[in-house]
Amino acid sequence: MLVLFLLAGYAPAWAQTALKLEKSGDAMGSTYTVVLYGTDRVAMEAAADAALDEARRLDDLLSNYKPTSEWSRVNQRAAGGPVRISEELFQLFAACLEYSRESEGAFDISVGPLMKVWGFYKDTGHLPHRAEVMTALEKTGYRHVHLDAAAQTVWFDRAGVELDPGGIGKGYAVDRMVEVLRRMHVETALVAGSGSSIYGLGAPPDSPGGWPIDIRDPWHPRQKAADVFLKDMSLSTSGSYEKFFRAEGRIYAHIMDPRTGYPAQGSVAVSVVAPRTIDSEAWAKPYFVNGRQWAAQHKAKDFRVFFCQDRTDHPCAWLQ
Repeated sequence: MLVLFLLAGYAPAWAQTALKLEKSGDAMGSTYTVVLYGTDRVAMEAAADAALDEARRLDDLLSNYKPTSEWSRVNQRAAGGPVRISEELFQLFAACLEYSRESEGAFDISVGPLMKVWGFYKDTGHLPHRAEVMTALEKTGYRHVHLDAAAQTVWFDRAGVELDPGGIGKGYAVDRMVEVLRRMHVETALVAGSGSSIYGLGAPPDSPGGWPIDIRDPWHPRQKAADVFLKDMSLSTSGSYEKFFRAEGRIYAHIMDPRTGYPAQGSVAVSVVAPRTIDSEAWAKPYFVNGRQWAAQHKAKDFRVFFCQDRTDHPCAWLQ
């Protein structure tokens, strides 16, 4: 859970005349928020509207809830043979397969069948029979997804494979929205996708070090576990407290280990600070799934990772 707060104190001279604008809109099952600072209200309104329009455009491209989206068309047809797709979607699929290889399969966009059998696709979740999990697991695995760069096509080598944008869509959308703002000469902005993926462009007038963000304590939502300042950087969090259910004395969260077919255990929340939001969102999940030791060994040099384990002694800390 990420919460924005603005620091009081000394502000540069331009802050005295700076205008603040905040707008929100819904897309891909999330609420996207844009906060801008500037001196031209008309230009700021146009930039914020353009950024939210970009999120809505991506909803038509990436939504797996809309049967007419390009993503849904791939899920409907790719098991029957190669499907030609747009360059944008092809590049996104290629990035996802690379995340899968680098994370040893802990990140996997083909997790759709598992999300459905566990009830996380639209509902709050339920405990499936082991046979159901095994059947879904047979349809899961990024190695069943094949790309042809020359033909710009994608195809699945077995029936029932279904791609899920849930692990990548918000981060990609936030990055694209920031690109729109930059093209429209915005220098100071915060873009957030449902509060779990955030990018800070520049720095607000009263916080020259960057946009101040609280990382909340997963066990005590009213308390913060850490804080960061985002200046041309992103922050994404994956947490088991976001969507879960209890069954047979255990808690099952929506963050799936695609290799076992069961929700990951041992982690409570992982926050990643990275130059791109697509990276911070994508990597938060394999760090969560593979655990603290693996995350410490595999995190990129320009990443910062805040890890909360399911334990009582010093459960949350920045990884070294």
